Amino acid sequence: MSRIGKLPIIIPEGVQVKVSGDNVVMVTGKLGELIQTINPDITVKVEDGKVIVQRPSDDKKHKSMHGLYRALIANMVIGVSEGFKIVQELVGIGYKAQANGQLLELSVGYSHNIFFELPPEVKVETRTERGKYPIITLTSNNKQLLGQVAAKIRSLRKPEPYKGKGIRFQDEIIRKKAGKVAAE
Repeated sequence: MSRIGKLPIIIPEGVQVKVSGDNVVMVTGKLGELIQTINPDITVKVEDGKVIVQRPSDDKKHKSMHGLYRALIANMVIGVSEGFKIVQELVGIGYKAQANGQLLELSVGYSHNIFFELPPEVKVETRTERGKYPIITLTSNNKQLLGQVAAKIRSLRKPEPYKGKGIRFQDEIIRKKAGKVAAE
């Protein structure tokens, strides 16, 4: 049995989970509503304040879908009750970030500023303190969408391996390379 798939998902206070007949799971909480379509082979039951995901056989395909859909539903429950947060920092001289509603303006060493429009489900905050790197904080109830947006922002200026300049996740460790050594 899938180690992840067999674990029940405990539904916290204030969260409702509904499973419709056409295998659509809808999770509603204080931070919004998320919907996920489930493969018809996998069955999802809600009983006694827990969500249980079951599979019909021990096929490799069924085992992998079992763990996948359990993890997706667990992320939906956490998302609508607590939400998710990703923090990124801009490492480099003169790098700046400014948020205007759903528009993020980045100055990351190019000849022009980059304007990045965020989806309405993702909220952004920027913070610049003297002597520290500018910080971008992204929050959302949808973990998948949040990760995609954070990866897209990071791809605008990936950290380079010599000085470590670029957009990185807050506790990310960049492996640095040794530069050229002058001949003596």
